[in-house]
Amino acid sequence: MPRLPITKTPKVYVGGAFIRSESARTFPLKDAAGNFFANIPQCTRKDLRNAVEAAAKAGPGWARRTPYNRGQIIYRLGEMLEARKADMADALLIGGASKSAAAKEITATIDRLIYYAGWADKYEQVLGNVNPVASPHFNFTVTEPMGIVGLLAPEEAPLLALVSLIAPAITSGNTVVALVSTAQPYPAIVLGEMLATSDLPGGVVNLLTGFRKELVPTFATHTHLRAIGGVASADERKAIKLGAADSVKRVKLSKTEEPVDWFSGKAQSLYDVRDTLEFKTTWHPIGA
Repeated sequence: MPRLPITKTPKVYVGGAFIRSESARTFPLKDAAGNFFANIPQCTRKDLRNAVEAAAKAGPGWARRTPYNRGQIIYRLGEMLEARKADMADALLIGGASKSAAAKEITATIDRLIYYAGWADKYEQVLGNVNPVASPHFNFTVTEPMGIVGLLAPEEAPLLALVSLIAPAITSGNTVVALVSTAQPYPAIVLGEMLATSDLPGGVVNLLTGFRKELVPTFATHTHLRAIGGVASADERKAIKLGAADSVKRVKLSKTEEPVDWFSGKAQSLYDVRDTLEFKTTWHPIGA
C-alpha cells in the first residue's frame, strides 16, 4: 500500500513554545508554482499581547546575562543555521528564491549573526563613557536595554531582513516580538524551530505570522513595547508614530518605498545596537 506523506503543520514560536493562532484562523501559503503548501497561523491582537507577556517574563533574565554569554548564544544561533542550511534553503525555495539566491541569503544571515555576536561584549566600551565634569565627581554614562522591542519585517529577504532586525535588539539584552513577512512566512517558521533547540531562552524572541493591517495598530499602541523598528509603509508609519507618541516609545522605521539592501554592509551597524539602548548617567563623589 502506498504511504501517505506526513506534512508539517506550521506553528508560530512564542514564549518558547509552538502555538496556533488564538483565533484558530489560518491563511494559505502557496509554493512558487502556485500549489498549496501549508496553512499559516493568522495571528491576532490577542496573540500579540500574549507574545508581549512572554517577552516581559523573559526580559529580566536575559538582560542579567553577561554580554559575553549573550554573544556566545547568538554565535551558537549562527552555528545552528550553518548546520541546517539545507532546511532553510528549502524554506526559501518555497517563496520562489533560486538555489543560488537562497544560499546567498543564508550565508549573509549567518555572517550577520556572527557580526552581532562579536559586538555583544564590546558595545558598552564604545557607547558608554566617562564624562569630564567641573566638580569633584566621577560622571559615568552606561547603557541599559530598553525592554521589549516590536519589529516589523519587510516582505523581501524574509530570513536575512528578519534576523538583521532581531540580532541587534537581543545583543543589547532586549526581548523581541516580531511580525514576519506575510508573503514569505515559512523561513521564519523554520527559524523558530532552530530557536527552540538553541540556548536562547524561551520568550526572548517571539515570531508572529499574519496580516500587517490587523497587527500594526496594536504594535503602535501597546504600552509595554518600548520601541518599534523595521520597515513600514507611509500609512503604517503615520499610525505607529501617533500610537508611539501616546505611549512614549522609540520609533525607527525604514520606508517600504525605499527598499533596504539587506545584503549591504550598511544593513549592519553598532548604531543599530545603540538604537535599542537607554543611557543612564551616574554621578559619584570623588573620595566618597
